[in-house]
Amino acid sequence: MTTPYLELTQELHQAVSGFFQRIPFNQMLGIQLGELSPQQVTMHLPMKPELIGNFVHGILHGGVISALLDVAGGAMALIGAFDKHQHLSSAERMVRLSKLGTIDLRIDYLRPGRGQHFTASAMLLRSGNKVAVVRSELHSDDGTLVAVGTGTYLCG
Repeated sequence: MTTPYLELTQELHQAVSGFFQRIPFNQMLGIQLGELSPQQVTMHLPMKPELIGNFVHGILHGGVISALLDVAGGAMALIGAFDKHQHLSSAERMVRLSKLGTIDLRIDYLRPGRGQHFTASAMLLRSGNKVAVVRSELHSDDGTLVAVGTGTYLCG
């Protein structure tokens, strides 16, 4: 779990936002940052024709669902890792955090991704010195739980 005293400082907010915005794939999908806090990360995805996986029913592609949950989970892992590396200088901390990567990702697709807007949320389950485990959920605009994910991330 996250430590209760961790604050989302301006430096941490800029680090997470900067990592997120430097990934062209995130921009291509149209993922938008929502909440960034030590307790939760949320991201939003407006539906567009390029994201459809089932053209007959207009359902969000499973790969897009997986990618969105992974991006949200990675951002949450980054926030957790930042807390673990607070004792380092800013430069050393950024070098370690730049190594963040997905080790394992499990997605359970629960319902078809129908809607015009989707919201992914991620919560930190465990953050160690080198590995973080994150739980993510994807909801459609009517509140339907579309998919859940558990990701393990290398973070330092």
